[in-house]
Amino acid sequence: MSDRDAVLFANTAFYAAFYQRDFEAMAEVWAKGRPISCTHPGWATLYGSDAVIESWRGILSNRNAPKIKCRAENVEILGEAAIVTCVEDFGDGQYLAATNVFIRVGHVWAMVHHQAGPANVDPATLGEQDDEPAGPVN
Repeated sequence: MSDRDAVLFANTAFYAAFYQRDFEAMAEVWAKGRPISCTHPGWATLYGSDAVIESWRGILSNRNAPKIKCRAENVEILGEAAIVTCVEDFGDGQYLAATNVFIRVGHVWAMVHHQAGPANVDPATLGEQDDEPAGPVN
């Protein structure tokens, strides 16, 4: 598997966990023993594993949390790091622009940063949309 495909696999795992509200799968996506951070829309930036992972526990346990789908992924490999920019699609005409940063840990890519915020997106630029994201969970 190419580095690009491996990063896309990790990004897909993140969004599959998000869509399926699978906390354990979400926790597995994040790098262990490394500095991590996350900026949820409207939140202050969270730093460290405890704060970031607990924020996802709260989000994923909320039955009213949106089922977000990832679209229009762009991958940039920077040696042992990778940046994925994409659009988070709420399915109701609302979109967020997202940036996900991964590092290579052994043979896998692990997330070290996620940030999402409001975006003005033309849906015609996003291509086709699947009904449910395919992807690895567990």
